[in-house]
This record gives sequence, structure tokens and C-alpha cells, in this order.
Amino acid sequence: MTESVPARPVTGRVLRTRGERVALRLDSRALLVGALLALASLVTAAITLTTGEYPLSVAEVLAAMTGQGDGGAEFIVLTLRLPRLLTALFVGAALAVSGAILQSLTRNPLGSPDFIGFTNGASTGALLVIIVVGGSMTQVAAGALAGGIVASVLIYAVSYRRGVQGYRFVLVGVGINALALAVNSYLITRADIYDAVSAQAWLVGSVNSRGWEHVAAAGLALAVLLPLAMSRSRALSMLELGDDSAAALGVGVQRSRAILIVVSVLLAGFATAAAGPIWFVALAAPQLARRLTRSPSPGLVTSALMGGLLLLVGDLAMQRLFPTAQLPVGTATGCLGGLYLMWLLASEWRGKARYA
Repeated sequence: MTESVPARPVTGRVLRTRGERVALRLDSRALLVGALLALASLVTAAITLTTGEYPLSVAEVLAAMTGQGDGGAEFIVLTLRLPRLLTALFVGAALAVSGAILQSLTRNPLGSPDFIGFTNGASTGALLVIIVVGGSMTQVAAGALAGGIVASVLIYAVSYRRGVQGYRFVLVGVGINALALAVNSYLITRADIYDAVSAQAWLVGSVNSRGWEHVAAAGLALAVLLPLAMSRSRALSMLELGDDSAAALGVGVQRSRAILIVVSVLLAGFATAAAGPIWFVALAAPQLARRLTRSPSPGLVTSALMGGLLLLVGDLAMQRLFPTAQLPVGTATGCLGGLYLMWLLASEWRGKARYA
């Protein structure tokens, strides 16, 4: 399955340094979409911080964030609401960039850490710590990161045949994903009731009760890995044309692919470590961003903004629609993601039937 993007004329301007050693093309539509997504995220954040069981004004929130508010407001904002909000923002952005990279490398809209095994591999690592070791939350996060890395190394090694091809990488990843899912089910069935409940709760994916350590982990990963991915954005665009075309244009195919896969794995691993496996954000956010920008190349920044917005809106909806139950945001992304997946498959099928 390959994705088609409506063609449009390239608009914008090119910024060049003196001597034209560095040139950067600015797409006006992508800039507009990015600005609107950032504004929507800001509005959602303001609603999240000011509403709820203890409503606050914008002035009270700002005073609490600068250390000039009263004790109650500072506790609500700095301990309860702001860490949860930032965790959702950073995790959503990290998952979206991870998905955008994989979808471009595999040239497949289903090329997502959810389907290729990274997320379930991370879940296996976390479940081993919860059920076998009985570790702390920090140890669970470390186990999730290690599990994602092990799964990615296994996928890369098995799919490597004089290089890694996108379709082979996807097929091997789907197999590893099924294997990890089976291991996860086995671990839960063999655990005692208390560990099984704890493991199942973690598997839903949630930003409830997240603290500043989760914000730091997801934010630092995004701050380091997103610029690294952006530095390879030209190679990523060229790889969408195929290995032969990319090599003819001067791209080091296998080296660039390996670096981008590592970036994608680490982003998905840190996101899962911070919030558990949150499904479908990595799948849907890059596709929605690409359709809004109508760009044939992967927009990593717009994908990040879209992913952060989706998770912010989903978590806000869970807080306000179910204030007493406090359902995890993974419930919302799972429901909406399932509907999105059905729409994506149906639209791809209609597109192929039209040209058959």
C-alpha cells in the first residue's frame, strides 16, 4: 500500500546564506498549517489549565507558573495539570515524528511503530519489569526503552539482505509485532492478579499522574532527536523516490536509513517509556499533517505539531467527558484511531478500484 498526495505547485521562498552554502526552502502553506496547529495547541493548553474541578483564571495560572500565585493554585498547576499537559504534548509529538519517518522510509501509510513492532517490543520490556522484577516506575520506563531498542535491532537484523528494503522491513516488523504481542499476553496470564492488573493498566497508555520526570524524559528526547531527524529531511525525501533514485541524487542510502530508523526507534521508545503504549497517534498524525499541507515530502515539524495537538485534545476530552472515571487517553486514541484506520483502508481501496 503506497500513499498518494494531491499534487500542488511548490510555493514559498528560499533562504540562502552568503555564498549559498546553505539553502532553506520555506513552504508558505506548511508554515500556515504549522502556525494554526501551534495556535490550536495553545488554546487547548489554556483550556486544560484553567478548567476542571477547580477552575482558575488565566491570570492565576500565569501567576502560579511564575511562582507568584497562592499555594493551592501552584499545586494544581505545577503538580497536577502542567506536567500532565506537557507530557501529552511531548509524547504526541515524539510519536508523530517517529511515525512520519517510518511511513516515509517504508513508503507505506501503515508504516508506524504501532504495527512494525517497536511499541509492542517496548511493552514487552516494561511488562518484564512489572511482572518478573517488580520494579519501580523508573525501572519500568527503562525496561520499555530497552524493549523497543531490542525489537528494532531484531527487525533490522532479520530484514537486512544487502541493505534494508521498505517492504521487507514492514513484513518482518509485522511478524515481530505479533510475536511481542503473544509474549505480552503470556506474561499477563502467568502473573498474579495484582501484577496483571498493574500491567494491564500500563498497557492502555495514559498521561494521568505524570510528573516532571516524565516531562523531562520525553522533552529531552524530542529536543535532541527532532533536530537530528530534520538534518536528514532531504535524505528522507529522496528515499521516498526509491533507493536507486536516492543513490543517484547523492544520498548514502543505507547509512541515512539506519540513522533515521534509530531516531524513530528512540522517539517511540522514550514516548512509550513516559506514557505507555498510546496507539494510532504515530499512524494518524503524519497522514493528517501531510494532507493539510498537501506536501509530497514528510513534514516532520507539522507532524510533531499535529501529534501533540491530537494527544492534548484527546486527554482534555477524557478529563471533561469522564471527570470521575479519569479514563486514560489511550482509550480515546484507540477508539478514534480504529475509525481512522478503517477510513484509510477504505480510501486506499477506492483509489485502487478507480484506477483498476
